[in-house]
Amino acid sequence: MYSVPMEKFVAEFHLENLVPDISLEGKVLTSNEVNRPALQLAGFFDYFENYMVQIMGQVEYAYLERLEPMFREDVLRKLFSFGFPCLIICNNIPMFPEIAVFAREFQVPVFRTNYRESDFMGEISRWLKCEVADRITIHGVLVEIYGEGILIIGDSGVGKSEAALELIKRGHRLVADDAVEIKKISHETLIGSCPELIRYFLELRGIGIIDVRELFGVGAIKQEQTIDMVIRLELWDEQKVYDRMGLEDEYYEIMGNKVVCNSIPVRPGRNIAIICESAAMNCRQKKLGYNAAKVLSERMSRR
Repeated sequence: MYSVPMEKFVAEFHLENLVPDISLEGKVLTSNEVNRPALQLAGFFDYFENYMVQIMGQVEYAYLERLEPMFREDVLRKLFSFGFPCLIICNNIPMFPEIAVFAREFQVPVFRTNYRESDFMGEISRWLKCEVADRITIHGVLVEIYGEGILIIGDSGVGKSEAALELIKRGHRLVADDAVEIKKISHETLIGSCPELIRYFLELRGIGIIDVRELFGVGAIKQEQTIDMVIRLELWDEQKVYDRMGLEDEYYEIMGNKVVCNSIPVRPGRNIAIICESAAMNCRQKKLGYNAAKVLSERMSRR
């Protein structure tokens, strides 16, 4: 399970700390889900999942305002006793004095923002999905080609970094070389980036390490990119029959997500960079509804 420090979360959304004497050190967020404690304020705490960020808006404030002070105190005490990560008050709504009392008692931070509830919930859910997403690191190269994220994999020494260097020279962008950290944002979306330690560096056998940003400028690098396609480089095998039509898609599975994959045989005389460019453009064409292999197959069938 991955987490994000509370201080980073507060800084990202410029939250006002309403109880600054509560230390944020060591406090983390581990879930990308958020909750508005409507039923809880009415006294129903069954199935209350206390690992979520709690959001209080105009509706919750109006409801609490109409409660008898004694009942309001009881329900807020019980709410804070669950020890959820933090409470965020939206729309710059005033804070009830009881909230500060129980926040200090149970050491639950309370923040305020001028965002509307629905907008804020969408923003932090999107941000947290990326920050606490499941992730793995795999050996490969990630480049952006014509807006498509292409993950190049293969055995060590097959030519992944050399292909990436040629692609950079042709105006495309490097995201990661050697180690690609991949986050699973959803069942359809994978985002790749590079570990900070080796970011923007490229290893070339016979030359050593080069700094892509320093050599080619900031236009040649990118910090993260969705993975749209996988290209597997492998040494040419005379005994293997390679697909020459491309009617059936091959897939490469990463953390349960299936990504379209092309296996490219490597031998002297083949320009791998141009093949990668063509694969990226073909991938984009298929997304737009045009499949060249199927069009040719249909023409042959009509003949």
